[in-house]
Amino acid sequence: MLDMELLNRITINPNISFGKPTIRGLRYSVEWLLETLSSGMTNEEILADYEDLELADIQAVLLYAAKLSQVKRMNPVAA
Repeated sequence: MLDMELLNRITINPNISFGKPTIRGLRYSVEWLLETLSSGMTNEEILADYEDLELADIQAVLLYAAKLSQVKRMNPVAA
């Protein structure tokens, strides 16, 4: 699947999940899915537990996170 096709699965609607990026307008936020993956759940476990999600949704979230991390420069924040 092309990057743009995957990224089109990520939607932002101010009326859903407080305007956070979500998957296909569902109430699954990108943040939630990243946290779920980082907890150690496998793709297969997530797809079994959340039947309205698709493998392409997981791929889209990972691509979205990768795109967000592509910054030219970061400035340190004073503590």
